[in-house]
Amino acid sequence: MLLGSGVWIGLALAGVAWLGMELFSSRPAGDAMAVTIWGTASSWTLTALPLFVWMGEILFRTRLSEDMFKGLAPWLERIPGRLLHTNIIGCTIFAAVSGSSAATCATIGKMTLPELARHGYPEGITIGTLAGAGTLGLLIPPSIIMIVYGVTANVSIAELFIAGVIPGILLALLFSGYIVVWALLHPGSIPAASETTSFAQKLRASRHLIPVVLLIAAVLGSIYTGVATATEAAAFGVVGSLLLSATQGSLDTRTFRESLLGATRLYCMIALILAGAAFLTLAMGYIGLPHDLAEWIATLKLPPFALIVALALFYIVLGCFLDGISMVVLTMGVILPTVQKAGIDLLWFGIFIVLVVEMAQITPPVGFNLFVLQGMTRRQITWIARQALPMFLLMCIAVLAIWFVPELVTLLPQHMKM
Repeated sequence: MLLGSGVWIGLALAGVAWLGMELFSSRPAGDAMAVTIWGTASSWTLTALPLFVWMGEILFRTRLSEDMFKGLAPWLERIPGRLLHTNIIGCTIFAAVSGSSAATCATIGKMTLPELARHGYPEGITIGTLAGAGTLGLLIPPSIIMIVYGVTANVSIAELFIAGVIPGILLALLFSGYIVVWALLHPGSIPAASETTSFAQKLRASRHLIPVVLLIAAVLGSIYTGVATATEAAAFGVVGSLLLSATQGSLDTRTFRESLLGATRLYCMIALILAGAAFLTLAMGYIGLPHDLAEWIATLKLPPFALIVALALFYIVLGCFLDGISMVVLTMGVILPTVQKAGIDLLWFGIFIVLVVEMAQITPPVGFNLFVLQGMTRRQITWIARQALPMFLLMCIAVLAIWFVPELVTLLPQHMKM
C-alpha cells in the first residue's frame, strides 16, 4: 500500500519493519532500527557500490561511446544484421566497466540510436535489441546488483563477478544470434554496407577500443588475479576512468562535479533502499516469517526445478512493480532459507537472480531500461516493451541453460579457487 501510494521505497520498507516490530516483537523497534541501519550503511564491502556507480557516471560523460562505435563498426559489415550488432557488442563491453543496466542502455543508446537511424535501420529492432542488451550491465561484472546480492547473501563478490562472465557472454551471443536470424528473414530491411574497409583499415579503427580494454583489464584483472578486492578494484576503476576522461580532454570542473553529484544521488537512493530492506529483514526474522515460510514451502515437497520455476515467475511478476535492487534486498531474507533447504548453491542462485532481475528491466510498468529508452525516443513504454519481447524470451532460454548446465556458472569460480 505504501509503495502504491508513492512513498519512497526505502522509507516504505523501514516503516513497515518498524510497525511489524512494534506490534509483533518484544524488542524495541527504535533501537533495532538504529543498529541495523548503521551496520548496513557502514559495511566495508558495500563501499564498492558507490565507487562503481561513480565510475559509470564518469564514463557516461566521456567520448567512450563515440570511440567504441568507430572501433567496432568496420568489423561488422559482412555479418547479417551488420551495424545492429553494435548494440550488443557495445553494451557487452560497456557493461564490463559500468555495472549499471540503465547507464549501459543510456550510454550505448546515445551512440547507436542516431547512427543506426541515419543509416536507415528499422527503429523497432534497433530499440528492442538495445533494451535487451542494456540489461547485460547487471550480468557482466562488475555488477551493482551482484554486489548487493553478495552482501545480502554473504557470498563472495569476486566469485559472483567471475561466475557471471560465461552466462553474460552466452546471453550476448543469443542476442546477436537473434539479430542474424532476423536479418536473414528480413533481408530488405537491412541497409547495404556503405563502404568496404580493408583488414588494415579495420586494425587501425580498432585503436579506438584500446582505452576501454585497458580499463576492463585494470578492474577485472585486479580482482581475478587476487591483487585487489572488489572494493579496491572499484577504486582502480574510478582512477582509471578519471585518467581516461582526462586523456580524452573531457575532464573539467563541470564534468567532475556532475559525475560526482550524479553518483551521490544514485547511491543515496540505493543506500536508503538497502537500509530499509535490512531493517525489514531483521523485523521478519524476529516475527519468524522467513523460517515459517521456508518450513511451509518445504512441506510442499517441491523438487528443485519446480522451486526455481516458481521463483522465476515470482520475480518476473515482482519486477512489474519494483526495481531490481529492491527486489533482491526485499526478498532475500525470505527466499534464501528456502533455497538453502532445497540444496541449491547460493553462488548459482545469485546468477539466476541477476538473470530474472534482467527480465524485470524490460517488463512494464516499472522497467528501468524502458524508462531510459522512452526518454531517449519519446515512444510509448508499451511499444518499447513489445519490441523487447524477443529479448525477454531469450533470457528465459538463458535461465534454462544455466539450470541444465550449471557448469556455465560454476566453472570459472572453481578454477579461480584452484
